[in-house]
Amino acid sequence: MTDFAKTKAAFTIPDGMIYLDGNSLGPLPRAARDAVTNTLQNEWGEMLITGWNRAGWMDQPKQVGDRIARIIGAPSGHVVVGDTLSIKVYQALASALALRPDRKVILSDSGNFPSDLYMAQGLIETLNAGRELKVVAPEEVADHIDETVAVTLITEVDYRTGRRHNMADLTQRAHAAGALTIWDLAHSAGAVDLDLAGCQADFAVGCTYKYLNGGPGSPAFIYVAPQYANNIRPALAGWLGHRAPFDFDLDYHAASGIDRLRVGTPPVIAMASLSAALDIWDNVDIAALRQRSIDLTDQFIQGIEATCPDLTLVSPRDPQHRGSQVSFAFEHGYSAMQACIDHGVVGDFRAPNIMRFGFTPLFIDAGDVEQAIERIAGVMQGRLWDNPKYQTRAAVT
Repeated sequence: MTDFAKTKAAFTIPDGMIYLDGNSLGPLPRAARDAVTNTLQNEWGEMLITGWNRAGWMDQPKQVGDRIARIIGAPSGHVVVGDTLSIKVYQALASALALRPDRKVILSDSGNFPSDLYMAQGLIETLNAGRELKVVAPEEVADHIDETVAVTLITEVDYRTGRRHNMADLTQRAHAAGALTIWDLAHSAGAVDLDLAGCQADFAVGCTYKYLNGGPGSPAFIYVAPQYANNIRPALAGWLGHRAPFDFDLDYHAASGIDRLRVGTPPVIAMASLSAALDIWDNVDIAALRQRSIDLTDQFIQGIEATCPDLTLVSPRDPQHRGSQVSFAFEHGYSAMQACIDHGVVGDFRAPNIMRFGFTPLFIDAGDVEQAIERIAGVMQGRLWDNPKYQTRAAVT
């Protein structure tokens, strides 16, 4: 049984703050301070370049990848960590297209995170091979999977509304049509129950600074199904994806398996923070986490709808179709969110009018949700959002 009181104590949350933005940036794990300090002082400081061997820095991407594999339902040895999510999207998409050279369509949806679409657009222009990015409404994806589609590029949980796609169903439909699948798990990993192996997903990517709490800018991960791991040639043929990088061969020869998806030098300090965060997950049951997420989001929806009639729910009401976030639409959503933050409830805003609240059961409990409802109701009922000081847009919303 997961001890959620223990996991809550493992994080640093400022006094008086109810942090409902772990779906954007997870809070600091207490152990991360010592882990990073150890890397700085005892590894980098004392070992210097010998740390690549003595401290195992070079092996970190795959070791950390195996720890994430358990959380996302992937087989060991098929997840690697490094670089950014956009780079991992680019790698997965280029690899998938090369496996389906006779097909032209990349199918995505309008709920996908824009940077995924940007990477697809950029790759299409680079390849200059008549590829097409087809973007449809989220609920229409299944109807557009046909023999023209090379690959689907779908974010499993919509970053704005929390709407959750049926991964198993869409993957089955894609395979029946001869297409491949790429799943973006940015708002799924650490938030919902995932089974990449059971769903027979082909590729998956995700970040680690949201629900996995790795810290700002912590590295991304990529998964490749076993049947493709030795058959793909990455578009980004990085030095560390070479089978023998320290032979300094002038020609690229891909490493075996998931290692060929490595690109640049491992971010050692960021990996230390991420590893400390993953230690918390060693004693977390994903099914229990998911049930607690459902309970908390249901509680929040009921409380906000009872006290804040000006807010309109845009997340699915059915928890089976919802990730671990709840979003409400409001005309003055930006200023209302700033007022909520000023009163100790931290969520975020997504244009044009969405107030977004994330629920991470590792550090959020029912008491926090009750207090959040009271404070948000105070903001809305008192029209505190009408104060001019809350209406100036910051660079990050």
